[in-house]
Amino acid sequence: MKTSEIRELTTKELAERVEEEKGMFAKMKINHAVSPLENPLKIKHARKQIARLMTELNKRTLTEKQ
Repeated sequence: MKTSEIRELTTKELAERVEEEKGMFAKMKINHAVSPLENPLKIKHARKQIARLMTELNKRTLTEKQ
């Protein structure tokens, strides 16, 4: 998901997406610990995706507070 697509989401959708991505990330890490993933870079990409979503969510909450 690109940054422009993230900006189009509503704040509620963004929060839901963060929770969904965190859940998938946790499952991915557990699965990788048990048996290695075919592409371990997926873990890195998932972590960065969560960071992108959280950055946009934090930016919105800061602008709402002002």
